[in-house]
Amino acid sequence: MSQAEAILKVATQLFAALGYDGTSTRQIAEAAGLNIATVNYHVGGKRELYLAVMERAHQAERGALERAIAETEGADPVSRVHQLADRYLDFCVDNPEVPALWMHRWLSDAGDITDLERRYVSPLVSLVKDIGGGDNEMVVWSVVWCVHGFAKGGILDQDGRRRTAGDRAALRRFRAHLHLMLHRTLGLPGDPP
Repeated sequence: MSQAEAILKVATQLFAALGYDGTSTRQIAEAAGLNIATVNYHVGGKRELYLAVMERAHQAERGALERAIAETEGADPVSRVHQLADRYLDFCVDNPEVPALWMHRWLSDAGDITDLERRYVSPLVSLVKDIGGGDNEMVVWSVVWCVHGFAKGGILDQDGRRRTAGDRAALRRFRAHLHLMLHRTLGLPGDPP
């Protein structure tokens, strides 16, 4: 792994854990085992590094959505909606840093960096908002918010213990709930899969 790759990996982990505002270039350099000058040489300052991390997150998310859309092409509309939600949930569970990065952002992190939503979020919403028939932008947002919350925080069981996406039963339960929510919200025919 190149130094630039190592820096981006560490920066992704720290920005996902602490947010942009809570992470310093010094922390990134120390976690990568480098000095600040080396970090700056390979990837630039904190702002450039954050933009590179968000670009990578966007490309990964976009790739996953495009593959899911292609894989579900030709499926009946009900199955397609549920399969796309499943693929998005699986992506977020497998890549928890992506929801974490966006959750920090939505909580006013990196407020001095504008335009990320227009560049990265809007195109992804546009990819899927018409798949269930009609303009379902708020349904897409509801799925994103729910999935990100589950991928990052999990759910509490009846004893108040946190069950995360790594808990197979919790993941199954959340997936069933997501299907039911989509089914009811979109008014889909039949029972949810």
